[in-house]
Amino acid sequence: MDGNVILITGALAGIGRATALAAAKEGYKVVVSGRNGQTGAALESELRALGVDAGFIKADVRNERDVQALIEETVARFGRLDVAVNNAGTEGTPAPIVDQTPDAYAATFETNVLGVLLCMKHELRVMQPQGYGSIINISSTMGSRGAPNASLYVASKHAVEGLTKTGALEAAAFGVRVNAVAPGPVETGMLDRFTGSPERKAGLLASIPLRRAGQPEELADAILYLASGKASFITGQIVNVNGGRTAS
Repeated sequence: MDGNVILITGALAGIGRATALAAAKEGYKVVVSGRNGQTGAALESELRALGVDAGFIKADVRNERDVQALIEETVARFGRLDVAVNNAGTEGTPAPIVDQTPDAYAATFETNVLGVLLCMKHELRVMQPQGYGSIINISSTMGSRGAPNASLYVASKHAVEGLTKTGALEAAAFGVRVNAVAPGPVETGMLDRFTGSPERKAGLLASIPLRRAGQPEELADAILYLASGKASFITGQIVNVNGGRTAS
């Protein structure tokens, strides 16, 4: 992948950060994006220390002007966009449906759904004329099943999977592939926030056949596989990486 350009949103922690580091080690030119300028600059320096060309571009995926500028700046600097990983997301506010509010809905869907839509829109505007590219959206195990007290997150990830499949059908004629990775519980700050306590976290992990959380690096491996030529005949797919949680 020497010289290929990869853009990762939500890259400042967790799966996004792990993917950026893994991509750098594979020789990609790496553009990372997020909302915290100080953390982003530190990650850019860390990536450059690995010997690759890297850049941080501050952007909020909920804002179309930010997204458009992010894509345009990436292409202006590197000349093209080979891979885009739409990872920015939020767990929202866990609560029963009867306690959810329009504000909670907007806060979750603006990041998880609108953000993915806007990123795909502007990524495809670059990739389609190129005649190649790979987009990987980040869904969740909950993108294909329900979960108590997680209605908004669940619904948003179902929407991400719908966008992924539709995007794949629209982009196939241009040689662009669109897939999603659906993680199970992964050892990140989001998992800790979502479970709320060590006891609840332990209970969740006990339901996983492999009896542990995934590591961000394991998700990065799956993402970079889909980005690569080894996955050249894979598009419109949701790849579950969840320790067997959806096996039954």
